[in-house]
Amino acid sequence: MRTRQGADFVPAYVGLLGAGTLASRAEAALRHLESCDLCARYCRVDRRRGIEGAVCRTGERARVASFGAHHGEEDCLRGSRGSGTIFFSWCNLRCVFCQNWDISQKGIGREVSTRELADMMLELQSLGCHNINLVSPSHVVAQIIAAVDDAARRGLRLPLVYNTGGYDSPEALALLDGIVDIYMPDMKYGDSALARRYSKVRDYVEVNRAAVKEMHRQVGDLVLDERGVALRGLLVRHLVLPEGLAGTEQVLEFLATEVSRETYLNIMDQYRPCYRAEEYPTLRRTLSAEEFRAAVRIADRHGLTRLDHRPGRLGPTF
Repeated sequence: MRTRQGADFVPAYVGLLGAGTLASRAEAALRHLESCDLCARYCRVDRRRGIEGAVCRTGERARVASFGAHHGEEDCLRGSRGSGTIFFSWCNLRCVFCQNWDISQKGIGREVSTRELADMMLELQSLGCHNINLVSPSHVVAQIIAAVDDAARRGLRLPLVYNTGGYDSPEALALLDGIVDIYMPDMKYGDSALARRYSKVRDYVEVNRAAVKEMHRQVGDLVLDERGVALRGLLVRHLVLPEGLAGTEQVLEFLATEVSRETYLNIMDQYRPCYRAEEYPTLRRTLSAEEFRAAVRIADRHGLTRLDHRPGRLGPTF
């Protein structure tokens, strides 16, 4: 879905800023840290006082591993000038095959203030990036909203991308409504028992599907500008796992029947054994070309045709 209105696009959060409600949204989000419900684990820890008991191991300040213009994201995010990514340390998931485990599980990076995080957003805008891409943001929703309020007051005008593992609470999504322009959730599994085994979370499928439906309700199908760069909407990532562990059939049927056949979908082929994957026999090998082609055929069968086409995929798709 394309529009010729890219030059006229105004990010969602600018509307809240103009209405005078962005600051109050930020204050409300920070209060949620006092009995944290900002991801679907509901640990209820007072993160403003410390991190003991917090699965995300993150207190009142976000920890950032790195930030910069990223040219390896989806075509519609990277465009010609890159996606302005901010990689947050730690994660609310424990995926045994995580390819960024040094960031998500070891927590490399440094704590930053609200002003420092806002400065990063503004620097990425000055570099010409097409968007602000918030990677692994679920556990730092409050810190992100506070920084967006700061940065927007100083001229931030790029779309916000919420690049999440997909285990997001309705409380967090309610706070983000009218702030996020592009939701980019993973849909990792079609079976919660497998999610429990490989990502160490309960009820992943139920939580994930409810979150994706709410994200779509907020922003709709992905809209691109005249250059093919994303402005607003839902973009779903699905990493195909060996032996059908990701439940591709179930995930894509859900998207087609309960969300939208116009969903922009990245079927990902880059699985490789990382982190603790060698401890699990079914995860010890890379994905085969046929497994990836089968996943793309499933998408086609369900009428999901808005696929991210990238060079270097595992052979022809049909």
